[in-house]
Amino acid sequence: MSTLKDKLKADLTAAMKGRDEVRTRTIRMALAAVNVEEVAGKEARELSDDEIVKVLTKEAKKRREAAEAFSGAGRAEQAQAELDEQAVLEEYLPAQLSDDEIAGLVDEAIAESGASGPKAMGQVMKVLNPKVAGRAEGGRVAQIVRARLSA
Repeated sequence: MSTLKDKLKADLTAAMKGRDEVRTRTIRMALAAVNVEEVAGKEARELSDDEIVKVLTKEAKKRREAAEAFSGAGRAEQAQAELDEQAVLEEYLPAQLSDDEIAGLVDEAIAESGASGPKAMGQVMKVLNPKVAGRAEGGRVAQIVRARLSA
């Protein structure tokens, strides 16, 4: 049984009792995404906490992208609603790495893989992904790797 899923369910109940609409809506959506992932594939299964973190990371990314789209379209209220939901989701995610921390891990991965030049990006990402999983968005990591390899 997943402890993170139990925590989400308990927090949903607390949010409903406290009449916290943003938390209720966000946690319901997160649990729905987890349930969809559990029944995806050939047979239903229980997700591990790591798999749930991946689902929540994906949902948080969707919220951030939607907020950017809304604010770009001049719809500040909807953008803020998406950011509020993202903040709730991030409470369940591991602390995100800073750009400096990612850069340090990238340098280690480049040294470890012996990679050089922009074509070696795949080798570096293969070494780096397990180290940053769930703690940094892939796009940010790739951007730093690209900058380091082309420097």
